[in-house]
Amino acid sequence: MTEEPEKIEQVIPEKLLIDDPDNFLFHAAYVTYSELFDSVHTIEAKQDLNENIESLKENKIDPSTFYMKITQHRNDDNRQQGRFTLNTQRKRDWRKKSQRSDRIKRHKK
Repeated sequence: MTEEPEKIEQVIPEKLLIDDPDNFLFHAAYVTYSELFDSVHTIEAKQDLNENIESLKENKIDPSTFYMKITQHRNDDNRQQGRFTLNTQRKRDWRKKSQRSDRIKRHKK
């Protein structure tokens, strides 16, 4: 007779639908939360995000603290160990490019 080990079922947290479009700061934080919630795959990360957005909704933390707490869950491809690159363009090159595209559009009609 074999006994089956107890299966511990972890409840998968669901995305909270507590958006408030009238409050701009909370709405921006909720949009960030929503995108991160969809991108993370671990149960612990989703629970942490839910706790942070609930704390923000209840005014237990301020938006800057909220963003500081969720930075660990962000994994942008452009950011590598705190560094990012910025591609720049000279104004003259930008003007040439935009004039050329306008000229092409104008003569395509």
